[in-house]
Amino acid sequence: MEARDRIIVALDVPTLARATSVVRRLAGRVGGFKVGLELLTAEGAPAVVKAIHDLGGRVFFDGKFADIPNTISGAVRSVASMGVWMFDVHASAGPAAIAAAAAERGTSILLAVTVLTSLDDAAARAVFGAPARDKVLDFARMAVRLGAGGIVCSPQELPVIRADPALAGVVTVVPGVRPAWASTGDQARVATPTEAVRAGATHMVIGRPILMPPAQVGTPEAAVDRIVAEIVHATSAPPPPSEPPVRPSGTRRVSSPMPRTGT
Repeated sequence: MEARDRIIVALDVPTLARATSVVRRLAGRVGGFKVGLELLTAEGAPAVVKAIHDLGGRVFFDGKFADIPNTISGAVRSVASMGVWMFDVHASAGPAAIAAAAAERGTSILLAVTVLTSLDDAAARAVFGAPARDKVLDFARMAVRLGAGGIVCSPQELPVIRADPALAGVVTVVPGVRPAWASTGDQARVATPTEAVRAGATHMVIGRPILMPPAQVGTPEAAVDRIVAEIVHATSAPPPPSEPPVRPSGTRRVSSPMPRTGT
């Protein structure tokens, strides 16, 4: 896999016009584009997916389905018929829902959303009754056993995922990736591209640092180029012995605050 193929740009924008402007600039420079609830609700899923496909981009359909199995089955059937690259279902919807999604996925990759990267351990305990790392591992094992091809998790859970033989080779799509020159925004569990790759991420979802890079970085194209170069270095050079695997939010210096608009 080339370094650029690991990057999924989050199109967390309100209009199709803004989304296609980004795709025109970055198609061929990155692995694909994530479309989420804001854009899908504003413009309609078929129109959004078709527009990105027409411009040569692959689509990660971030609908985060969470419903009863019959409803998820129908939704996945519709999404798979659009020919999307990836789509996701909340693992917390339960085993029957994951199995229903797997049965209808077609050629698309089914991802199970484990614990949202905006949740810290205290919030994860409040929602799931356990720390984030424990629930991510539980959800990942369940989802892969039932037919999911990958999971969505934070960078901080990658070491336990990669250490589990039952999860060998699973696709790991990781939000909460922030270059050292970007703000952490509303993400609670983050890592740099170097940290994420070395921890075992196959793909990284990156939005604001690319769509709205700080002035010293410049354009979205320049931001992508910097991230690609960082990934190349991370995958070609051994990590220094003292390098921590992943750092929690708030520990990295950032150059300038960024608006809170999505992933």
